[in-house]
Order: sequence, then structure tokens, then C-alpha cells
Amino acid sequence: MTNTSKTKPIYNYSLSPDKETEAQFKACYSEPFVTAAALMPDAHRGYVAPIGAVLITKEFVVPAWVGYDIGCGVIAVKISAKNKSTNLIKLVKSKSKAILSEVKKAVPMGLGEKNKDSSSLNEKTMSTFKKILSSLESKEHDKSVLQHIKQVAPRHLGSLGAGNHFISLGFDEKTEKELWLVIHSGSRGIGHEVAKRYMIKSSGSQKEYEKTAPLSDKSQMGKEYLALLQFGLDFALLNRLEMSYRVLDSLEKVLKIPLKSTLYANKTHNHAILEKGRYIHRKGATPAKKGERGVIPANMRDGSYLVEGLGSSKFLNSSSHGAGRAMSRKEARNKLTIAQFKALVPNVTADFNEENLDESPIAYKPIKEVMEKQKTSVSTKKHIIPLINWQT
Repeated sequence: MTNTSKTKPIYNYSLSPDKETEAQFKACYSEPFVTAAALMPDAHRGYVAPIGAVLITKEFVVPAWVGYDIGCGVIAVKISAKNKSTNLIKLVKSKSKAILSEVKKAVPMGLGEKNKDSSSLNEKTMSTFKKILSSLESKEHDKSVLQHIKQVAPRHLGSLGAGNHFISLGFDEKTEKELWLVIHSGSRGIGHEVAKRYMIKSSGSQKEYEKTAPLSDKSQMGKEYLALLQFGLDFALLNRLEMSYRVLDSLEKVLKIPLKSTLYANKTHNHAILEKGRYIHRKGATPAKKGERGVIPANMRDGSYLVEGLGSSKFLNSSSHGAGRAMSRKEARNKLTIAQFKALVPNVTADFNEENLDESPIAYKPIKEVMEKQKTSVSTKKHIIPLINWQT
């Protein structure tokens, strides 16, 4: 840990920082409206702000520091058989290929993939969507963006997307009995549309808009962005919930038994949240106030950690959002092979192909080292080992 400024608290916990990542971080925290900053153990180079950055500001919000995938985050749900004598883990293992196939039918996956229409959405999802849409309409907003949201948003609900987004079914390492569902996804096309529009508006450039361009929270543009940002965060939470409903339905269909679900956490790690008069920008960082639950995914082999925040002021009440990339996606695809990938993940049912080769465990930093580095920020409650994984 280092505090590199005498005028404001700046902390760097990066596990293996490179010069580009540290230069990005310094450029961000040097802005006069930044009051504090921290770099998480999983940090690596991004655009404008590094992934794993926490940047606290006063009176200004920066669209590029939130990024394109507004509200990206992780949900963790415990799944139980209503008949307590059922060995659910054994049953899932025996039907793993059928479950893999059924969930792929139920959840649109991949770049640009979405629902054909909104008829398949859960009633609870549609009801909540109408509420968050109504809330947006009551605030300052750009009418063209609102119209776009009304037209396309319902088709994106319950869809996974691409990149490093995933769905995973696994078991609690300690008990080897509890079945857990973990989903990593965000606000899909809605967040991307909002981010791009307001990065262009704030920077004043149609071509070079990926830059630190702050918006005053008192300006019309700032008020519009903040309203849309909140909608994007709510939409992302709802998207992950809708996917969890679909996975549960798929499991019941394949296993032919009634199931129930219990939510552990549904957290965003790409956001700007107003707290005590300050905007906490987290770009790939998980909130970790004292007692606050979170989920930190590692990779397809090492699964996910269910954690609880310890409220560390020196971590700015934050933790990593994952293990962090050790290789860029391009580098991983050039250096690694599918055979290597499969050999590293022998006990997981999944599709292994060129498209998800960059999700090989060795493309990520060692998760145990990342967790050790932030042991004063979060405590581990459960470690979930993957059984089935969907990754595009």
C-alpha cells in the first residue's frame, strides 16, 4: 500500500502494476475535483481510468470513469431443492450437459444477442422495469435517449452479453452440498448507448471522446447523465435477476424437481454513487462497507468468492471485482490453445472454443494472492467451485 499524495488520500494495492496502469491512475487522481482514490489488487490498464480504480469526486461525475458497461456486476443466488433429502449437487453433475443446453436456450448469450420480444419476461421483471422507467421519466432526461430505451430495453433484459460475462453453477467448497448460481453481466446495450452519448457530449468530440471530461452535477447535461446512470444501474440489477429466474426454470425443467432460490448479493462494480456529498466512481471495483455482501469471481477453474465488507477506509470501502487480467484478450488468444484451456478446467462442463479462449485461468492473476492483498477490506464467507459454466 502506498499513499502517494500529501493533499488527498491516494492508495495503491495493485498486485503487479505496470507503468501504463499507474500512469492512468495518476492522471485520474491528479484532477482537482478528485478528493481520494484507490487502486484495487486486480487493477490493470483500461481506457481513461484503469480497471480496478476507485475515484471519489466532489460536484463532478465523469462518464468515462464509469465506462460503457454501466452497472456491470455480479449476482449470487443459493439454489435449494424443496425436498431436503435430495442430493442436488450429485443430480446436477449427472445432468450437466442437458442443463448446459437448456440454459443456452433460455438466456440469449453473445455479442448483440437479445430476446425476440418481451413476452418471455418474468412478471416481476416487467413490473420492476416499468417502475424504474417511470422514475427516469420523472427526472431530467434526453427525450431521444428515453425513446430509445423504451424501444429496445425490454429485449435486453435477461441476456448475458459477451466479453468476460458468464453464468456459473457451482458448489460451496467447504460443505460440498450447497448449489450456487453466479452471474456476471451488466446493462447490455442500454448502458453502452448512454455511456457513448454522454462521453461524446461531455468531451465535445465525435471522434476522441474516451477521455476525462467531467460533468457538473448542477448542469443540465450532468443531471441528465446522473438520471440515466441510475436507470442503467437499476436495469443491470434487474437483468441479472431475470437471468437467475431463467436458470432456475431451466434447472427445474431438466431435473424435474421443485427448487427455491435465496439471494446472497446483487452488486454493481461499474458505477458512480452519491454518498455524503461525494461521487464514488468504481470502475471494476466492488463496494465493501462493513457488513456489505459482495461477490468476487476468479476464473472458470477457481470459481467465485462470496465476501463481506470490513469497512476499510484505506480501501475506500471497496475491494477487487475479480482476479484481474494477467493477459489481454488478444494476447491470450495468440498464446493459448483450447487443449490447454480444457486441461486446466477438467471438472467443469462448458463450451471451450476460440471465442472464450481468453477466459483460460492463466489469462488471469492468481486469485489467492488478490484475496490475500485485500484481507483487511473483505472477509471470505464461501468459496464456490464451478460445475457448469456459460461463457461467450
